[in-house]
Amino acid sequence: MQYTRFFLWLLAASFVLASCVNPPDYPDEPVIVYEGVSKNTIYQFTNGPRDSITIQFSFTDGDGDLSTQDSADIFYQDSRFPGLPPTPLAFPVIPTEGTGNGISGDVFFTLINTAQVCCVFNDRFCVADERYPVDTLSYLIYIQDRAGNRSNTIKTEQIQVLCLGQ
Repeated sequence: MQYTRFFLWLLAASFVLASCVNPPDYPDEPVIVYEGVSKNTIYQFTNGPRDSITIQFSFTDGDGDLSTQDSADIFYQDSRFPGLPPTPLAFPVIPTEGTGNGISGDVFFTLINTAQVCCVFNDRFCVADERYPVDTLSYLIYIQDRAGNRSNTIKTEQIQVLCLGQ
């Protein structure tokens, strides 16, 4: 009987100790890792069908202060225009309860072939020219938390813009 009682106490103590999990040790600055893009070609918006690509990246943030309602936390930039400011996007809203120990997750965002998906040749924008059937670009992406901490910058692989449509 004593051995059974001792064994039960030992088993209970093991469960208690096993349930004490240390929180992840993420830095306060967000860190992102490029995971991929849904496809490597997209039609130019002026003469192709409606088209889109989805970009995926993973993130960690040590203090969990990403996203608020109506905030721009994701920034992306077309690699062909390094002098232009990046385009802001809203991060999905993350509830603040329980985020003090750090958060991690995956983000998927979709870019539709609007005016920003355009072929550029010889300082001409969005023109279908048989001499230039394809343009290439990549996107530079970073995120920023509420404290103003900026993540590292990731870069997508080359994406071909089909200039002549179908």
